[in-house]
Amino acid sequence: MSDTPFGFGLPPEEPDDGDEGKKKDPQSGGGQEPGNPFGPGNPFGFGGPGAGGPGADNPFAAMFGSMNPTDLGAAFQQLGQMLSYEGGPVNWDMAKQIARQTVAQGAPDGTKDASVGPTERNAVQEAVRLADLWLDDATALPSGAGSAVAWSRAEWVEATLPAWRELVDPVAERVGTAMGDVLPEEMQAMAGPLIGMMRSMGGAMFGTQIGQAVGVLAGEVVGSTDVGLPLGPAGKAALLPANIAAFGKDLGVPLEEVRLYLALREAAHQRLFAHVPWLRSHLFGAVDGYARGIKVDTAKLEDVVGQFDPQNPEQLQEALQQGMFQPEDTPEQKAALARLETALALVEGWVDAVVHTAAKPRLGSADALRETLRRRRASGGPAEQTFATLIGLELRPRRLRDASRLWASLTDARGVEGRDGLWEHPDMLPTATDLDDPDGFVHREQLDFSELDKMLGEAAGKRDLKKKPEDGAAQGDTGEGDDGKGEAKGDGAE
Repeated sequence: MSDTPFGFGLPPEEPDDGDEGKKKDPQSGGGQEPGNPFGPGNPFGFGGPGAGGPGADNPFAAMFGSMNPTDLGAAFQQLGQMLSYEGGPVNWDMAKQIARQTVAQGAPDGTKDASVGPTERNAVQEAVRLADLWLDDATALPSGAGSAVAWSRAEWVEATLPAWRELVDPVAERVGTAMGDVLPEEMQAMAGPLIGMMRSMGGAMFGTQIGQAVGVLAGEVVGSTDVGLPLGPAGKAALLPANIAAFGKDLGVPLEEVRLYLALREAAHQRLFAHVPWLRSHLFGAVDGYARGIKVDTAKLEDVVGQFDPQNPEQLQEALQQGMFQPEDTPEQKAALARLETALALVEGWVDAVVHTAAKPRLGSADALRETLRRRRASGGPAEQTFATLIGLELRPRRLRDASRLWASLTDARGVEGRDGLWEHPDMLPTATDLDDPDGFVHREQLDFSELDKMLGEAAGKRDLKKKPEDGAAQGDTGEGDDGKGEAKGDGAE
């Protein structure tokens, strides 16, 4: 995570071709010079290069001595934007700006973002098309990818921010409320402007941290479903060619095989989320249920508020980095965590098992790629750790291997149709206890609905019998009328 308070370490220049040739946003700071007032490691830039030299004892010289009027104006403009924010619990405009700036700086491995060219786009589309053909034999769920797209990192940021908003806002709302509640009641009436400023700072604080995390994550992910949640638009299978190349660089596997294996995973996720309509809300609801059980460390927050210095707003960021959220140690919260972890494990385990079935006979590197991705998901990257600090939650399928074994055993015991039929309703899915005893779940006697169907059929038949007298009378009337008509026709004929 950046040491720069509120993420104001802007890159020297944002590449012109960051995503599909979009032009630089002059508002985003992409054209700032390296000596910009919010440079890395320099809180608000007010010391400048000479902050530690002569005049450092003079606070005004330290703050303004080395800044030209343009830099000073930019500094106060951004500070004013931050303090004037009056939106929701997270300043998402700032989050988007910081995420794009983080992407423009390049990934930790040194790779830079760039627009996706026609060759890469065609390669992704062809990989997804072939992946869907292979998956037809491995799952009963039909294709869920209406289109296949190749994204730059910046495009991934733009496309996934709505989903991050849905995930993060509930926790941020709790913090925003807590920031106003920690002041004594007698002070709250007199501290209206301070509370408003604190909430604005809180929104900026969250926006900056989320923006940095999303920006870092954009340099790691290879598709739209890497974290086990559908972050992109429905029905759109997306891969990031730059990140796929970086992922496969040292694996000793041809890039075409790496791309195809990752396309299989993306296409399998798309099938699941497209044809299990309740799954997305189930997963996001599990995240929200867990978030509601997170409590804010009010003692730490009170300490921060009590010592809050408007000239040092970075205190809020430092407190957030240290983590102010703790899950409540209650049966309800433990159950919410178990539901979430089990749901993530079941999704990732199903994808792992299905993709392995499709890839194993066709790709010689299938086993190696499978193990690499398992370890990658188990360990998580720095961005996932950032989200764990921010919202007290690790989006990680801890029981991926157990779930994958269970789905594979179900395939052997019940076939593809029987396995995938469990997604018809959440109550039919394995539980955390079933992951402890997969054989017990697999060989458990399946629910037999034939007797219930028979009873319902008999009940429906009885209702029909009760209606028959009336229906019969009506039919009799009609029949007599028909006979009369027949006789009339006969008379007419005679």
